[in-house]
Amino acid sequence: MGSAETDETLESYGADVGRQTGPLTRFHEWFLIRGNRLAVTALLLVVILALLVGLYELGVVNFVNPSPVTRVASGMIAGTFSLVTLVVSVNQLILSQEFSAAGKARDRFESVVAFREAVADEAAVPATPTAPTRVLELIVESIRHDAVELAAIVADHDDDVRETVVRYTNVVQERADRVDETLERSAFGTFAAVSAAINYDEAWQLYVATHLRNTHDESLSPAATDQLDELIDSLKLFAVAREQFKTTYLQRELTRFSQLTIYCGVPSILSAILVGLLYADITGPNVSTAALPYVVSALIVVALLPLALLVSYILRTATVTRRTASVGPMIPQKDPDKGPFDVTYGEDR
Repeated sequence: MGSAETDETLESYGADVGRQTGPLTRFHEWFLIRGNRLAVTALLLVVILALLVGLYELGVVNFVNPSPVTRVASGMIAGTFSLVTLVVSVNQLILSQEFSAAGKARDRFESVVAFREAVADEAAVPATPTAPTRVLELIVESIRHDAVELAAIVADHDDDVRETVVRYTNVVQERADRVDETLERSAFGTFAAVSAAINYDEAWQLYVATHLRNTHDESLSPAATDQLDELIDSLKLFAVAREQFKTTYLQRELTRFSQLTIYCGVPSILSAILVGLLYADITGPNVSTAALPYVVSALIVVALLPLALLVSYILRTATVTRRTASVGPMIPQKDPDKGPFDVTYGEDR
């Protein structure tokens, strides 16, 4: 079966950047990606507090019997110790990546310098900026420029080749404009760069560009082929930049999570201990019956603070990792049964 190009050929398989269809989608994105992690943690704790109080008001749970409450407190103490131990282990794993011999450290440094030089050459600037968002802006500008140049070069080609390439370059320019708009609204931080680039579908664009170059190599002029290669190089630079910033972001994010978990571990354990001590008196709780459910609910919420932190941070890091899980034109998110390019072994022979 030969290669087939349909109307779907040049469509993107990445998520749309900056397109949010409604309040629910915006809240979903805020909760998973864009929201401040402390704000998300606070929201989770408020929901838990409202749930506990609501269940008490409905008569589903009560706080009179000390036995189940103290068992819950004991479980929370053990769970908090386990969570803190796990976080310390994660922090040690992150630190281990930072320890390296002189030769390995030099290789890492040289690779970063080589990448920055490649970006500077591609964008025709004296030096690559230090801010992550500015680096991505330069690469996106290079992608857009290469697409515009490619469309101009194929203007005198055959109709079929010209229409196919122009449709592709139009898609590339549209996606580049969206990312550029998102970057302009973002702060100059590592996560801002990752957030803006997370949904950009450079892997799909790289795949389409490679297919077009190899399929129409006899129909494209040498200038068009060279320009298509320039576009492919720019897309490769974007993929490398995103992976670099994603790695840096994840290291900083997990380190911050470790710090906050340690900070919150002590009050969490103290709150769980206080829950048990409230029922330690043989005559019953020292707090009035009317206030007891609310006091215990508040202490339980404080005891669950490390868990809420874990949920909020892991949600974002896992989402970032899942949405950027591609290496070049290898796109695991794409349905293998869908796609415009159908190839058969040996068809170019």
